Amino acid sequence: MDNKTLEKKAIAAECFVEVPFFDLDPMNIVWHGNYVKYFEQARCELLRKIDYDYPQMKESGYYWPIIDMRLKYIKPANFGEKLLCIATFKECENRLKINYLIQSAESGEKLCKGYTVQVAVTTSDFEMQLVSPDILKQRLTDYISGLS
Repeated sequence: MDNKTLEKKAIAAECFVEVPFFDLDPMNIVWHGNYVKYFEQARCELLRKIDYDYPQMKESGYYWPIIDMRLKYIKPANFGEKLLCIATFKECENRLKINYLIQSAESGEKLCKGYTVQVAVTTSDFEMQLVSPDILKQRLTDYISGLS
């Protein structure tokens, strides 16, 4: 699996979140840090889709810490609003890059977008891998093969 193939296939997953009261800040909008939590929920759905969520990562001998993250806030979300959170694989060769889009489930308006970058480190000694382990590429390849 290479990055060009991955981008063409546009493997994505989505989840819905209804904004709870405790996610609000004093301005009665979603506190900016909670978007990271929404990214995480969408990311787990995406990883489950290829059968390589965090428990499977650990079983395969790797942790995948986030080493870089970017968020761009476009419009605030409000209490009770239903959000559609979408995660899409972007890169897999040397790192795992996932793009995110959070939008209003009702209007489709974009509220936030961003990405995360994760790298594989061995569970035994936390040695960072300069190339993504074959298991990730294999899970992506298996998923794409199953679509045909």
